[in-house]
Amino acid sequence: MTGKIIFGGAGDLPISPFTKGSMVFNKTCAWRNIKPVIDINSCSKCMICWKFCPETAIDIIDGRPAIDYDYCKGCGICAAECPGKAIKMTAEEK
Repeated sequence: MTGKIIFGGAGDLPISPFTKGSMVFNKTCAWRNIKPVIDINSCSKCMICWKFCPETAIDIIDGRPAIDYDYCKGCGICAAECPGKAIKMTAEEK
């Protein structure tokens, strides 16, 4: 398979096989220098960001994605996969 996978919405996504598991005790955010920020007004609630996050750092709260910055490493996969470009990578303020 080549090319980008296109999902029409959350209903097209398989159930995630990942959980935070032992990561609950291993916060991974300390070395992050950029972070994703979701523009809630632009978010279509497709949950593709949640599906593609390799660190399971995106939770679903009140039907919307919310980034758990304690576990986000700032990889930018969520921003790259967001079909509506509602996620922007911004400089981390320390």
